[in-house]
Amino acid sequence: MAETFDRTELETWASLATLLEWLPAALDEQMQRDSGLSHFEYGILYALSQAEDSTLRMSQLADYANSTLSRLSRAVARLEKRDWIRRIPDPSDGRVTVAILTAAGQTAVRAAEPGHVALVRRLVFDSLTDTQVSQLSEITRRITSAIREDQGWRPRSSGGVSA
Repeated sequence: MAETFDRTELETWASLATLLEWLPAALDEQMQRDSGLSHFEYGILYALSQAEDSTLRMSQLADYANSTLSRLSRAVARLEKRDWIRRIPDPSDGRVTVAILTAAGQTAVRAAEPGHVALVRRLVFDSLTDTQVSQLSEITRRITSAIREDQGWRPRSSGGVSA
C-alpha cells in the first residue's frame, strides 16, 4: 500500500509546492525586467559581492548556487560578456578556476539590489509577523538540512544582506 498524506499534510504540501513554483518565477520576472538578469545570475553576482576579495572558486560558487559546473559556467560566460565577472586560474592552485567580481559587476549588484529587496519584502516578509519570520527561518533551516547537511550559502555576519 502506498503512503498517503493526511489532510493537513496535503494542504501544507500543496501550499509549499505552489510557493516553490510561483516565487522563483516572480523573482526572475522582476530581476529580468529591472536589471536584465535572471535571479540565478543575480545570485552569482551577489555571492561574489559578499565573498572575501569578491572572489570564489567556481566549484564553491556552483555549490552555493546548487548548480552544476556546466550551468554555472554558461551563466558566468554571459556575465563575463558584460564585464561583470572574470575568471582566472586560482593563484594558489592553477588547476582550479576562480570567479572574480569586477567593479562593473559590483555596480550591477548594487543597482539590482533595491528592487530585489523590495519584492522579497513585499512577497515574503510584509504579510508575516516577527514571530512568523523567526518560525520561517527555523522551518527552512530544518528542511534544507534534511536535504543537505552543508546548509548552503549563509550571509556574512556584517551589515544588511539581500540575497
